[in-house]
Amino acid sequence: MPALNQNLQKLFAAAQKEERLGIGLMSGTSLDGLDIALCRFSGSGLQTKFKLINFVTIPYEESFKKEVQQVFAKKQVSLEQVTLLNAYIGTFHAELILQALAEWQVNPSDVDFIASHGQTIYHAPKRLHQQENYGNATLQIGDADHIAVKTGILTISDFRQKHIAAGGEGAPLALYGDVLLGSKPGENRVLLNIGGIANLTYLPADADYSKVMCTDIGPGNTLIDAACRAYFDKPFDEDSAIAYSGTVDETLLDALLHHPFFNENLPKTTGPELFNLDFVADAQQATRTLNIAKADLVATLSAFTARSIARFIGANFPVADLKLFTSGGGARNPFVIDHIRKALPNATIADTGELGINPDAKEAILFALLGNEALCGEPIAIGSNPAVLMGKFSFSG
Repeated sequence: MPALNQNLQKLFAAAQKEERLGIGLMSGTSLDGLDIALCRFSGSGLQTKFKLINFVTIPYEESFKKEVQQVFAKKQVSLEQVTLLNAYIGTFHAELILQALAEWQVNPSDVDFIASHGQTIYHAPKRLHQQENYGNATLQIGDADHIAVKTGILTISDFRQKHIAAGGEGAPLALYGDVLLGSKPGENRVLLNIGGIANLTYLPADADYSKVMCTDIGPGNTLIDAACRAYFDKPFDEDSAIAYSGTVDETLLDALLHHPFFNENLPKTTGPELFNLDFVADAQQATRTLNIAKADLVATLSAFTARSIARFIGANFPVADLKLFTSGGGARNPFVIDHIRKALPNATIADTGELGINPDAKEAILFALLGNEALCGEPIAIGSNPAVLMGKFSFSG
């Protein structure tokens, strides 16, 4: 039998290690920057042990954000720009990884793998596109071969495609990490991530995996950020200063909450392809609120995020003894969190730091965990989700 080539030998050796050093990357729909989490793992599946070694978010410059926004969540874009960005983002992310490793004084040769989420540019579940001859689809760019070659580190990427191929919608993938890192028998828990889109995982006290639910809820920061960029020339509403200066328009808020998405079957996914400023303008047109003050609009959109989250949790889970753990940029939005607290007075609310999971790093950690599973795990059946290992392997040589 011929010997394994050098790449496969390194892959096999990494999978056999008692401990693995991995990097998780996350670049979300909010386009804030690249989250880089350096993690140490031992074991896999329910026996996974994990430690966050280092974490950093490297902010994106406005020029880069604008380039991505040219092709982001739009039905018609320049195919040339998509092609160029696919290679460019891979190389760019590799440079940021090497920069972080240098600052942490970690030799790239000591890192066993990189798990890259990539940059989502279009998410198209069939519920949204409604084209009979096509199924669920999603597209993330930032080619992993470029990351692997530039860093010299095995790179695992494109996790969402296997989920779709096996019958899922490709999101949210937080489910697998949330179950492995966040479950506690005897406690009903919800791990709520408020990124561009809000998603959650429900972990029942009886640890019955058939009852676990992971789904997108609706908008997180995406509408708030879009309004801040469009009307205040700010990337986001820092400390909710704009929202607190405005007044919630209840008529507009009610119209936003009546979108059919909120009554669709679970689990479900969504994105800025639906929740964007055109969606808001349509609701304003219908309610004759096009001329409300821009601060009132930001306040209303912030209330929309909070109300849609609270309504979903209140309707689906036992709130009286629920422990809610938040993460993502929206966990630092005081207006949103305050409104969730008021709507769910009987729930205990804290961030995932109480679980030993840095709330800013959570999604990057979860992709590092998916990378570890791809290397040495086995498929796990959780609820109605596909029992598959996700990720494509890119070798460095």
